Amino acid sequence: MRLRIATWNVNSVRLRVDHLARFVAEEAPDVVCLQETKCREEEFPFAALADMGLSHVKVAGQKGWHGVALASRLPIGEAPRLDLCRHGHARVVSGVVAGVEIHNLYVPAGGDEPDREINPKFDHKLNFLARLTDAMAARDPGEPILVAGDLNVAPGEFDVWSHKQMSRIVSHTPIECEAMETLRRSLGFIDLLRVARPAPEKVFSWWSYRAQDFRASGRGLRLDHLWASPALASRLTKAAEPARIHVDMRGWDRPSDHAAVSADLEA
Repeated sequence: MRLRIATWNVNSVRLRVDHLARFVAEEAPDVVCLQETKCREEEFPFAALADMGLSHVKVAGQKGWHGVALASRLPIGEAPRLDLCRHGHARVVSGVVAGVEIHNLYVPAGGDEPDREINPKFDHKLNFLARLTDAMAARDPGEPILVAGDLNVAPGEFDVWSHKQMSRIVSHTPIECEAMETLRRSLGFIDLLRVARPAPEKVFSWWSYRAQDFRASGRGLRLDHLWASPALASRLTKAAEPARIHVDMRGWDRPSDHAAVSADLEA
């Protein structure tokens, strides 16, 4: 049995609920991790998701900002709570689906200046990642754990359109990449997309709205991730493409600036 898990920064779930319905119809994910839902819990379109077959939903909502949701065809059980956001934003939702412990995250973007001494937003981002690292370091790599979502860091040289130019820009600075590597080592996480599409191939999941043609511009970043504990990564399917970025979504009418990322596991 296949378990397909997807993550997508939807950039307003109410604005793009039809896009979500199209993605679910075309790709048949069993679990969808959504970020930047941008609505309070009582405003979330539960009925629309139920019509898509995603009848089990956990939401952390906030008026107009942030917001995450975990939606599934299968029941969602309780998972250990992660206390990651010092400001109490709706940035984390967790659950257990088919025995997989899923933590769906929307990591703070970090503002414009990559200096935590003068930019509290950047300090908040690094603090969020450090808290996540500490939480994962206390866990057993033999447990099936998935960290998913918009982690707002392109961690590798080939996750950005220009390593040299982006190294000075928040999302790919050395301190952020180091923080992500420390997180990876905390539980021995395996980047499922990079199993399927290893470096030095450049792959992106986000493209700025400023580009008239995102494909022609080619100036993308890989900000959206599915990271699995060793025990869970061993269940990645042996299919030709066990994990993928759904790039075509970025070309839909009035798209999110992110494309979904998905991976197939043996349930």
